[in-house]
Amino acid sequence: MRRVVCALSGGVDSAVAALLLTRKGYHVTGVFMKNWDTFDEHDTCTTDQDCEDAYRVCKILSIPFRQVFYVKEYWHEVFSYLIKEYEMGRTPNPDIMCNKNIKFKYLLRFAMETLGADSMATGHYARTSQGDEQVFQRKSGSIEGICHNHYNDAVKLLQAADPSKDQTFFLSQISQHALRHTIFPLGELRKDVVKKIAAEAGFHHVLKRKESMGICFIGERKFEKFILQYLEPRPGNFVSIEDGKIMGTHKGWFLFTLGQRARIGGQTDAWFVVDKEISTGDVFVAPGNSHPALYRDSLQTNSVHWITGEPPIELQRDKVMHCNFRFQHRMPLVQCTLTRNPDGTVWVTLAKTVRAITPGQFAVFYKDGECLGSGKIMEIGPSMYMTHQVKKRTKLTNPS
Repeated sequence: MRRVVCALSGGVDSAVAALLLTRKGYHVTGVFMKNWDTFDEHDTCTTDQDCEDAYRVCKILSIPFRQVFYVKEYWHEVFSYLIKEYEMGRTPNPDIMCNKNIKFKYLLRFAMETLGADSMATGHYARTSQGDEQVFQRKSGSIEGICHNHYNDAVKLLQAADPSKDQTFFLSQISQHALRHTIFPLGELRKDVVKKIAAEAGFHHVLKRKESMGICFIGERKFEKFILQYLEPRPGNFVSIEDGKIMGTHKGWFLFTLGQRARIGGQTDAWFVVDKEISTGDVFVAPGNSHPALYRDSLQTNSVHWITGEPPIELQRDKVMHCNFRFQHRMPLVQCTLTRNPDGTVWVTLAKTVRAITPGQFAVFYKDGECLGSGKIMEIGPSMYMTHQVKKRTKLTNPS
């Protein structure tokens, strides 16, 4: 009998994933991860209720339930990273880092080595280029074993059948080794079908839950109140990008991300964050939700993590490749051109301008339904407003 460890979050998707695995005749163990210590801060956290809901799923399915604790690992490898990124003026994505460093590393190791599982499964809406039996056949003695794969025989991460629920964005930093040992039971299903299966199985307690929109494993919080428990206030000014006028003050540049509305005292019109300067503490703002200072068409990443372990053959050969890009989960894909640098970083040139491209977020790349991988956005090109201003000054200087 094949042994599969299914990561349970307390939500409907992972519950149905576990159910589908049991229907295939696998020996399934549900595992709930506790990654956040609620005693470390003052707000409420839903972790205990999540754990209870996951346990009830296992009782309904008559499968073993385990709970594992990665509070220290989460603190050092996800939350500390998050705080450091905010201090650097960037906006991190903890969900992507949690998958990379916790779920698809520590939990996978626990599943394979401690519980002796043949594979791990999660409730992500994603697919791969391998079937279940191929996953089982790949089991090796140690999760730390090195995988040497040529690009053509590597396991590919493919988008889900339900495009509106596809979650490959959040998996874009996991290792090839982890992907080779993971099953995604929901990859071929639409969300409405998953809910129907849950209702028929009696998972009414998870169907009542709303989908989490908060920080991975921390939950929904009032961001300013939460982050100021870990970072000292660093007052600065809101500065108009158009004329340099000081519009108001703030408690710290790390409280704001590009594209966010800046609620400035005494201002009745809507102003939006378009840039930040951490050396001065200035947060630059512009009037209106679609100001040209919000739009850019180029960026540079750090060294890209390629799901297959290597850059696509076309990019290796030509140093240039056409594909698609997004930096937010629900953002429509945008055509782009990648230019690979010798250090593994890439320049991304977009076919059209995109609103609020944000340093610290991940540029995730796709081609023909495959998630190729991702790189953290380190630099952003000039905004359309700045480009226009340069052209305007050039024209005034050289009227001929």
